[in-house]
Amino acid sequence: MKYSALIVEDEKLSRDFLNNLVRDFCPQLEVTGTAGSVEEAVEFINQHHPRIVFMDIEMQTGTAFDVLQQVSDHHFHVIFTTAFDHYAIQAIKFSAVDYLLKPINLEELEQAVAKAVKQLGSQGEDQRLEVLLRNFKKSSDEDYSISLSTSDGVHYVSLSTIIRLEAKGPYTTFFLKNGSPIMVSKNLKEYEMILGGHGFFRIHNSYIINLKEVKRWIKTDGGYAVMSDDAMVAISPKKKDEFMLLMSHRTV
Repeated sequence: MKYSALIVEDEKLSRDFLNNLVRDFCPQLEVTGTAGSVEEAVEFINQHHPRIVFMDIEMQTGTAFDVLQQVSDHHFHVIFTTAFDHYAIQAIKFSAVDYLLKPINLEELEQAVAKAVKQLGSQGEDQRLEVLLRNFKKSSDEDYSISLSTSDGVHYVSLSTIIRLEAKGPYTTFFLKNGSPIMVSKNLKEYEMILGGHGFFRIHNSYIINLKEVKRWIKTDGGYAVMSDDAMVAISPKKKDEFMLLMSHRTV
């Protein structure tokens, strides 16, 4: 079975290059159209309903988010493309939507397509684009949501509900204010990069904590942060000074 694909890219050379890569190395897909502007992309998606859309983030006529806001539905999988570390990458990472940096790497393209095809073949409604649009519209002081993919589906979790993260090998467990813990098959380093600028701190090689959820700090036995769920999280000696500095500036 082949899935229909649309390539949205305003530079013809880049559009043709990606088209050739998909044709030659992604046998699961059939490129049924290309678009060079926001208007062309919206019209094609509304009329032809492609299953996968490769979408340049920044175009001369607008952005990929203009396209997403104007189409009639979001029943397709998006793989964003961008030539630089775009300001929207943070929102994209939170929403677990794939993106490719230009020049496009063949291996990364094949991996992104394989993930898209797997997602299209799974059961249940995929709300990642809705989460992405909500995150993109938020100001810096508003609460983001993060998408957590597990073996039984995708969970959409507000950052303010996360107390701490714990690593176990290649897995990370999220401990929340309400609800059961959520385990995902990604390592802690990935979430350190995503959450670092949002009030979270890697306090130990195995733990990331929400600084707003620290109830107190115990200095004995090397030091522990006591969290709002009464968990005692060890403080790495290398992280102690930075932790103390961050806590001294905490306002809530």
